[in-house]
Formats: sequence, C-alpha cells, structure tokens
Amino acid sequence: MLSNNFFKLLHSRHTLSCFRLIHRVAVQMDTAYLRHCPDGERFDITFELKDERLNRQFNLSRKLSETVDAFVVRVKANVDKALSKKKKKKDAPVQLATVALLLDNQEVSKDWTCERVFSAGAPVQLAINERTFNVVINAPLVVTLNLASSFLATFPTYPAKFESLFTEQEISEFVWFKSKDETQWEQVGQGFIYTPSNSDIDCYLKLSCTPKNHSLTGPICETVSSGKVAASPGECPFERRQAFTKENLQGTEFRVVSYNILADLYTDSDYTREVLFPYCPPYALSIDYRKQLFLKEIIGYHADIICLQEVDRKVFKYDLNTALSHLGYEGVLHTKGTEVAEGLALFYNTARFILLDSQKLLFSEEIPRNPVFADIWDRIKENPKLSERILARTTALQVNLLGALESDELLVVANTHLFFHPDADHIRLLHGCLAIRYLQHVVRTVKERYPGKRVSLIFCGDFNSVPTCGVYQLYTTGSIPGDVIDYSSNPEEAICNINMTHPFKLASACGTPKYTNFTVAFADCLDYIFYETAHLKVTQVVPLPSEEELRANSAIPSTVFPSDHVALVSDLKWL
Repeated sequence: MLSNNFFKLLHSRHTLSCFRLIHRVAVQMDTAYLRHCPDGERFDITFELKDERLNRQFNLSRKLSETVDAFVVRVKANVDKALSKKKKKKDAPVQLATVALLLDNQEVSKDWTCERVFSAGAPVQLAINERTFNVVINAPLVVTLNLASSFLATFPTYPAKFESLFTEQEISEFVWFKSKDETQWEQVGQGFIYTPSNSDIDCYLKLSCTPKNHSLTGPICETVSSGKVAASPGECPFERRQAFTKENLQGTEFRVVSYNILADLYTDSDYTREVLFPYCPPYALSIDYRKQLFLKEIIGYHADIICLQEVDRKVFKYDLNTALSHLGYEGVLHTKGTEVAEGLALFYNTARFILLDSQKLLFSEEIPRNPVFADIWDRIKENPKLSERILARTTALQVNLLGALESDELLVVANTHLFFHPDADHIRLLHGCLAIRYLQHVVRTVKERYPGKRVSLIFCGDFNSVPTCGVYQLYTTGSIPGDVIDYSSNPEEAICNINMTHPFKLASACGTPKYTNFTVAFADCLDYIFYETAHLKVTQVVPLPSEEELRANSAIPSTVFPSDHVALVSDLKWL
C-alpha cells in the first residue's frame, strides 16, 4: 500500500491512465518529472541529458516496489546505451555514467524501495555524472497538443486537441509562432485562441504550451501545424450582421442566438457532397473549414444565451466548448436518442447567468411512461403504425434553468430539433404538443421550488415547421384543434381529437422571416426563438442575410455560410 504522504504528493484526485509521451517535449534543464500511474504500482520519470556528449530525452516506467539499486541500474543502462551510440571513434572506450538517487542531497540506501524515497516528504534528486536533477512529482504535463488541419486568415484558431495532467489551463502559457519554412520562428501571439492575420498567409504555425498549476510549472510542449495559413474567403454575410452586435448587453437586456450549425455527421458523405449540397465545394463542407466560420460567427454575436442544434459530440468537446470556455461561456450538450452522435447544446455567459438545472427529455422514452403525457399516449397507441414510428424517433428536448446574476429573474430555456421528414407534420405536431406540455410542468415545478420569483420561458430550435404549420399555430395562439390538417400528413398514421392548449403567451422573437433554411431543394422559415410576451419584449432583431446573399453561391452551405440554416439573433428585455 502507498503511504498517505505519497498520495498527497501525487495529487491522487487525478484518475488518468498511465501514458507515454508521443510528442516533442522540451524538458527544463536540471529537472526530472515523475508521474504516478493510478494503479498504485508504477511511476514514469522523464529527464533530459544535454551536454557535449549527449542530447537526449529519457522516459522510463518503473515499479514503485523496486529497490533504489534496481532503479539506478536501469537508469545507468539507458544512459550508457545512449552514450555508446554517440561515441565518435569505434575503438574509443565508452565513458560510462554514474547514477545515484538522493534524498535531500544525501544518497539513500540501495535497499530502500522507490516508494519509500518518494513518500519521505523531503526533496528528491537524481544525480547523473556531474548533473543533479530535482525530481518534481506530478508537475503539470501536456499529454496531447494538436493543431487543426485548416487555418484561415482573420478566423480564430486554437488547439484542436489539448489534454493534460495536473494542469490549470487558465493560468498556463500559450505562445504562437509562424514560419515560412519551419526553420526560423517569429512570435505572433499569446493565449489559447489566436486569430491569424493576413501577414500569416502561407506560413506554418507553431504553438508552445507551458503547463502550470497554482504551485508548479511543467515541461514545455510544442506542436507545429501540418498545413499553412490560407487566405480567408472574403467578408462573410454574418460579419455584416455583427455590426448590430458589437457590444455586450447588460442590466435587464440579454441576447439570444438559435442556430442549427449542420452536423459533420450529415456532411461527410458522397451523398451529401453529390446530391444534397453539390453546389458547395467539398473543402467548404469539411468540418475543419466550417467550424472556423461558425465559431467566428457565434463569438461575434456577443450573445448571453446560445442554443445550438446538430452539434457533433466531438465538435462540442474539442471546438465549441474548448473555445467558448475561454471567452466566459459554459456549455452543456444533450445528444439525441439511441447512438446518434449529435444533439442540442446550450452555452451561457457566466458573467450574467448561472445554470441551476439542465435535463434531456427523449420523447420516445417518455411518452409511454410519463404520466404528464398519459392522455396523449392513450390516443397515439390506438394507431399501431403511428406508435411504432413515433417510438422510433430520436427527437429530444433540452430544458435548462438559468438564474440571472443581475436580478432575481429565472429563465427556462428550452431547445429542440424536430423531425425533418416531409410526410411527418403529424409527428412534429405531436412532439410540439409533448414539448409544450412538459414545459408547463417544468415551469410549474420551478415556481414551486423558487416561490416569489418570476419564471419566464424561452423556446429555441429548428422546428422544421413553416409558419402555416400546426406547431407555429399552437405556440403563438395557445391552442390547436383536434382536426388540424397536420394530424393527417400520413394517412396510415393519421390521428385526431388531440385538442391542445397551453397558458403561455408566446411570440416569435424574429417573426417569420422568408428564409431561415436555404438549399436548392428547399428554402423556407423553419427556426424560431419563442418567448413569453407577458414577461419579455424584443428590443432588437439582427437582420437576416438577404436573398441575394443566400443565392450568391446557388444556396447554402457555401464558402461563406457554414450551415444550410442561418442564425437567429434577438435582444430581449424583461418587462
């Protein structure tokens, strides 16, 4: 068993697997870095010998239970082997290494175990020839540092993948460099996010990270891009929209964005490239290209609440959450049902809101078992084909409770993406009914939990419903008759006599623009930000792109539009 002191030294709160460094690390001189493996049996140690005879980094993995003598012999064997390869003359004798493990600068007994040395609570040194290394236990360490494969001038970039141990990312140092030929590097920026300038075009980028925590600094890690910075596609239409969102809001006003960003899951196929979006160059459909556009777009809106649809799990983790967290946002992702690797994401400005609760409602799971939906399910299950189809859907509802930090206001922020199929008006309306029914339940529960506080509802999403559909009618008028035509969109799955009402006074913050989705095959208004008119009012609607802009490259997505949808942006104010 490891001693308690050793566990304290090793920051045992970290439960990450043992690893080997696979990227170039510049280890600080006269420091050896020891890392504990969570199995409690092994440790890794890294040090660099750099003199006139040798310039080499050593990485060893040993058992804590082995004796100091066995450890010293192994280190010596590795160093001697490296020296023998570096000798200049074949017949010249190899100058063998002398190695010792010290505790507070005193050589320890060779019969001690390594665990005993490292848990003694005194400074540990590793002496090799005339060099003495201070052994730092569990210093901050970068495990993985990668850059993206695509860079556009004037568009933000950041590590495509950053993984570390014992590191506080917010206080670590990130330094960016550029080079035409990867030989001479010029520093061009600092910070986790860097926006290449036009002077960086045709240059490679290098990122250097010095990992830190509040007590230690770890070895520097560097990575070089595989490609060069390319010219931007020119001014994007969203940049003209951002003229209306230059400033952050405050007080009783807040800005909301709703945006279907088009999942990589649905663009990385020959069918997408050749049938759905043949007008868009393949490189512009690549997620490495598109994410640069939609991140610059989202960041430039300076929103307080961001509801996104079609968010890939990897894009959320390595791009959206990674980048936005450095700009003061926190995010939560709920993927759809079954094994679908995309879903609904909320990001909120932590300077203005706090997340009190977040949950996912998967309609196919909840309809048969949740008493809130009992009367609706009784009608659905009368039609076996309808019940089979609706239970096969992966549609979800994300429900978030936000508390305003500048007032006592509470916001229930819902987010959804309804089923797209052309013959599924009835499915969309049924999901719309279930959603508004559940939101009634949530608002009522929140009011009971926070008596005396005002609770307001905002419902964002890609509803795949034009303004003449039942979903829009239900939300904006407060009711839908049981014989509405949507229920008969598929004769074999038709349903009737579900009369739905709700108590909310809702309106669409951005109205009913002509287009929120624009492809060659289909173009119409499908996306909305619904809000409670009894509690909130609209103070600004950011103008949407013109039809001319949407048609400039036949349709969207394109080199300047990252999705087949456009973002809705509206400023709201509490009454």
